[in-house]
Amino acid sequence: MGPSRAAGPPGATLPVPSPPVHVRPAGPDDRDVLVDFNAALAAETEDKQLDRERLSVGVAALLADPAKGRYLVAEEDGRVLGALAITTEWSDWRDGWFWWIQSVYVHAEARGRGVYRLLHEEVLRQARVREDVCGVRLYVEEDNTAARRTYERRGMHETSYRLYETDFREETTA
Repeated sequence: MGPSRAAGPPGATLPVPSPPVHVRPAGPDDRDVLVDFNAALAAETEDKQLDRERLSVGVAALLADPAKGRYLVAEEDGRVLGALAITTEWSDWRDGWFWWIQSVYVHAEARGRGVYRLLHEEVLRQARVREDVCGVRLYVEEDNTAARRTYERRGMHETSYRLYETDFREETTA
């Protein structure tokens, strides 16, 4: 056997592997990035400008009270690349909790790198080990075809339900 050499043309530099992306629970120190992500999400998907003060208070409330829900963040080398929130809904029909994935955002520079896939897989992993969780749901803007394709690739399917609401906060700003 001859000497081994690195793959690639002579003199070529090999790519330096990037640090791994890992998913962790969000904490109070993540509030600012979560506010930024939620504001960007509303602007990109619904062309809405959110009241950042109200948004900041809302994010802080969710971070402080597990009964309201929780956030997961995907992080690489100390930088948050993406996030989502998990809230719950009791289903009397199924005698179990549905976990709702909400506030999904991946920083534009990190899209296409599997960041959402990692977040989604962590939600499913956590949900499946609990006997009281009967499923995972989310809602998506009707015209957001990229997000819809992403969710379908993750094994989710569109349901027959339509979403209706009366939004008291929107009524006061209209």
